[in-house]
Amino acid sequence: MGRKKIILGASGASGFPVLEACLRIISGDADFASCLIMSDNAKLTLVHEMGKRPEEYEKYADYVFSPDEMGAGPASGTFKTEGMVIVPCSMKTAAGICSGYTDNLLLRAADVTIKEHRTLALGVREAPLSAVHLRNLYELSKLPDVRIIPLMMTFYHHPKEIEDMVYHMAAKLLEPFGIEAKEYRRWSGL
Repeated sequence: MGRKKIILGASGASGFPVLEACLRIISGDADFASCLIMSDNAKLTLVHEMGKRPEEYEKYADYVFSPDEMGAGPASGTFKTEGMVIVPCSMKTAAGICSGYTDNLLLRAADVTIKEHRTLALGVREAPLSAVHLRNLYELSKLPDVRIIPLMMTFYHHPKEIEDMVYHMAAKLLEPFGIEAKEYRRWSGL
């Protein structure tokens, strides 16, 4: 039996270090393979935010799809995956998912993930959140297989560096798929 596939999508919001951490964690797990889809705006934001080219992220993925490949595997429910993570997930992407607007492979893969009752974890990123953003996120949160996981700082695990917070967020996004990141520190109580 082959490795279990997880689709990793990225849209044009801030938060690419978390995507990179997700890719690295998955690449270190022999049971999982990653399928990467970066929107055109994601590629622009990646260059601006990180000073990196898309190829520097694609090298960690097992499969790479263009957002224009509407006939690619992730566009169909018969393409077997464990689900999908979108990180960073812009409010535009969240709105597209919420309304069923599937004009690219990233949105179509999310739509397929929902219709097939697979886990969809959204690493949403925006501040402040408007009433429109909150309405869309609320509607998505009512779907049983959708998890809204905002990219928020945490401190209970005693991070020493920004990278510790980034890793923690990546681990939280991947946890619903049964991936136990090696350095993930769970809350152990007071």
